[in-house]
Amino acid sequence: MELPKLSNGNHQHNVGLEGGVSPEEEKFLQHKSDGKKTPQFTDFEGKTSFGMSVFNLSNAIMGSGILGLSYAMSNTGIVLFLVLLTCIACLSCYSIHLLLRSAGVVGIRAYEQLGLRAFGHPGKILAAVVITLHNIGAMSSYLFIVKYELPLVIQAFLGQTSSSDEWFMNGNYLIIIVTVCVILPLALMKHLGYLGYTSGFSLTCMVFFLIAVIYKRFNISCPLEVFGNYSVHTETPEDTCTPKFFTINQETAYTIPILAFAFVCHPEVLPIYTELRNPTKRRMQNIGNVSILGMFIMYFLTAIFGYLTFYDNTEAELLHTYSRVNPLDVLILCVRLAVLVAVTLTVPVVLFPIRRALTQLLFPGKPFYWLRHIIIAMCLLFAVNLLVIFVPNIRDIFGIIGATTAPSLIFILPGLFYIRIIPTDQEPMNSRPKIQAACFTALGFIFMTMSLTFIGIDWMSGEKRNLGGH
Repeated sequence: MELPKLSNGNHQHNVGLEGGVSPEEEKFLQHKSDGKKTPQFTDFEGKTSFGMSVFNLSNAIMGSGILGLSYAMSNTGIVLFLVLLTCIACLSCYSIHLLLRSAGVVGIRAYEQLGLRAFGHPGKILAAVVITLHNIGAMSSYLFIVKYELPLVIQAFLGQTSSSDEWFMNGNYLIIIVTVCVILPLALMKHLGYLGYTSGFSLTCMVFFLIAVIYKRFNISCPLEVFGNYSVHTETPEDTCTPKFFTINQETAYTIPILAFAFVCHPEVLPIYTELRNPTKRRMQNIGNVSILGMFIMYFLTAIFGYLTFYDNTEAELLHTYSRVNPLDVLILCVRLAVLVAVTLTVPVVLFPIRRALTQLLFPGKPFYWLRHIIIAMCLLFAVNLLVIFVPNIRDIFGIIGATTAPSLIFILPGLFYIRIIPTDQEPMNSRPKIQAACFTALGFIFMTMSLTFIGIDWMSGEKRNLGGH
């Protein structure tokens, strides 16, 4: 079927598909321009601007793990933290390059369809399952924050010092209200690009959080004056308020998975690419680079100013450390509210790749259908709400899922897709790009083994640590 060309080089079509089409039905055209072939995708006419795409991808990267970065720095030191953060940010950019390169060769912009093209139906099922499990874990972690933090915020704004039995102080009721009134309407949007405005607002809330962290660095004295339980005669070690540049202790190894998982955004890369206006690999790579650079700066500033405020007293959740100073601090209460808004507005962005994966898996090649679109979103949110309400502690489940799915999405699958999809006549197996992709995949297995080992050690020792997740 010949597609009429538009004046701007895009292609007009009458059937819009969510999540693309099957490889058998997908049309991948090559257009010559100055002697070079440029891939043209015909599954969707993108309308999302560069800036909105950056907002969406940045929002996908930004997770609740930012609250634990200062604690990570306290266990690595400033220089080692910066080195690790830089390495992992660069590896994430390279991972996006592998995904876009693979997608450009075969003309597919769906993670699951890349799995199908690389390994057949088992690859498609594996990619869909990994994306679904990882993003359900991320959505659940965000709603857990709402469940436990929102009642405390309401309690503080009401001037109460203890919790009450009122319904509006019950976290289970609150997550249902937030889901129905805020998350569900946003999740019913037809295209991910429409969430650019809410993603921008979510990032604004996190910038406010960063500004508050920087302000508090110059507002809180060291040694730490614990609220209601401080004596001027308290003796503190001499190096309590001395920053450390290199630190190696029992907790140091746990920071590596935390930092690695902090840049997980790969399930959202191809859906955002699908809806990008004037899509090219270079343009989408620039979106990935700008988003990761922005989050890198935000992560580092949050970590270092939080660490330089509390030093060795930094807790695993930064906001809890501020509460030790003054639980009634109005600024910190506003920051808590901003973080709640940010994670709430991130849930719909994380839901889109799950729905796309399920659509690719259960309804391949089917045209967009509103009823199916709505039912999948409602079922996902219903399941996640049940998980958050009735399972009191699913940190171990999150740990296993995060330790397996995050390395798979960042390292293993992009590397394997690249090796299998790029033709050997273009790049032989002994070529440098293929060898780099193989090493990248091996690194993913190392991360996975290391993370699972840490979880096993925790279980045997009876300790429970949050490996970062998203």
